Amino acid sequence: MIFKQLFETDSSTFTYLIADSDSGAAILVDPVRETVERDLQVLKDMNLTLTATLETHVHADHLTGAKLLKAKTNCNIAYPAMVKSSCIDIGIKEGEAFKVGNIELNPLFTPGHTDHHHAYLIDTPVQKLLFTGDALLIEACGRTDFQSGSAEALYNSIHNKIFSLPNETLVYPGHDYEGRFITSVAQEKVRNPRLGGGKSKQEFVKIMDGLDLPYPRKIQTMCRTKLKAVAPFTTRDKERDKYNEHASMVFEWFAVNIQYLIMS
Repeated sequence: MIFKQLFETDSSTFTYLIADSDSGAAILVDPVRETVERDLQVLKDMNLTLTATLETHVHADHLTGAKLLKAKTNCNIAYPAMVKSSCIDIGIKEGEAFKVGNIELNPLFTPGHTDHHHAYLIDTPVQKLLFTGDALLIEACGRTDFQSGSAEALYNSIHNKIFSLPNETLVYPGHDYEGRFITSVAQEKVRNPRLGGGKSKQEFVKIMDGLDLPYPRKIQTMCRTKLKAVAPFTTRDKERDKYNEHASMVFEWFAVNIQYLIMS
């Protein structure tokens, strides 16, 4: 297996290149639009063929590079099957392995940050590798206050799908904002200030409800394009008066993000 961790500095997003060393078939997990040319150069330099892009979820802090990469390489676009859009070539479901050459990525349905979020597990003879997207980060986790988020669901996802894996499992997150690159299940069980140390679901929900996070920095910029929605999304913001004035902006941002997949 060929593996490379790539980083986009503006949104602090990790993209993961995974390739089969025998066939040269490769995928990119969570590619970013702004770094498409870099990713293509990396693939060229390594003599790899991009067969698909694979997303953990619809992102609120950057635009995916999936459509642009498909236009340049004719690769497939893979998303959780719960995301409905005509641009998606492969719908991902837990229990159905996603293959790149001889490598199998096993999807784990991990809702909470979004209602369609999936993590991807590779079980090698030496080590388990888990790509957690925005569900579990390094000593943190994804926000749960909009984009169909749920603190209760995220707690269940992390404990039932991630913390249940062997302690030695390596965790590769979707973001990091402090210059870190990798963690493990064991480390997060102990050191994660939101989830570690045996915190109860009630404690976690209280922590998440008290974060009072601003919206992602790019969300207003993207909304100015005023693109038509492709698929509906629900949001917990409607249940909170302090977020009501922003609800239409959130809906429209996700419309932009999916629309980028189908724009030529």
